[in-house]
Amino acid sequence: MTRRSLSRAPTVVELANENDRFQHAETLKRNRHKRHAHRELFVEGVRNLEQAVTRGWPFRALFYAASRPLSAWARALRSRAGAATEYATAPALMAKLSDKTEPSELCAIVAMPEDGFDRIPDEPRLKLVVLDRPQNPGNLGTILRTCDAFGVHGVIITGHAVDLYDPAVIRASMGSLFAVPAVRVPSHKEVLSWLESRRAGGLRLVGTSARGDHPLSGETLAAPIALVFGNESEGLSRAWRAACDRLARIPISGTASSLNITSAVAIVLYQQAVG
Repeated sequence: MTRRSLSRAPTVVELANENDRFQHAETLKRNRHKRHAHRELFVEGVRNLEQAVTRGWPFRALFYAASRPLSAWARALRSRAGAATEYATAPALMAKLSDKTEPSELCAIVAMPEDGFDRIPDEPRLKLVVLDRPQNPGNLGTILRTCDAFGVHGVIITGHAVDLYDPAVIRASMGSLFAVPAVRVPSHKEVLSWLESRRAGGLRLVGTSARGDHPLSGETLAAPIALVFGNESEGLSRAWRAACDRLARIPISGTASSLNITSAVAIVLYQQAVG
């Protein structure tokens, strides 16, 4: 991604009422279709904004309270972000725009990247996480954070799923959304087509299922590998089960029939990391 030259001063606009610019930012927070029509997402929170700037995501606009002195961090981020437009916002409007109990110093509108496999680095020891129709935004954000912690090169989301750019996903990711390339595709077919040459070169698809034939502890999870996780309520689709080279299970006891997907991802990625 590229950002405009930081030498150009932003256009500063006073925002005193709920005009069309305010309503646009509000709409990006709650309307999935508008986010994707405009290719923009709403971002707040120190870690999220910091990672978005550090990773080079283009900032379209920044919002801050007109009468509130900004911290040294906020002043520095304004300079680094290089947003074309800044909105000096009435404090009451800033409080309404922010989803935090204590309104954020800064909120931003950030450009949305294209969903292309070329965002995922071409690593010889490629490590991927594939998510089949995830539905819960908090789960997806937490999974992105876990993938970031364990050095996953890319996350692929298939099928009808929660919006990757839902503010709840961004918030739960704690900045990792901007650090780990995440790509959305309609189905398993696009993934298998992209991975065809890599599978010929040794990449394995290992799915996880409570009904898997092989215990996780006995699996070889060396990279290159794609680890596939199913929907929270239904597990892996039939198509993904058929596509995987192996189906592994995490042995559990007690009355629980399965683990939350965030726990399953963390356990499998830890097992993969320690070998």
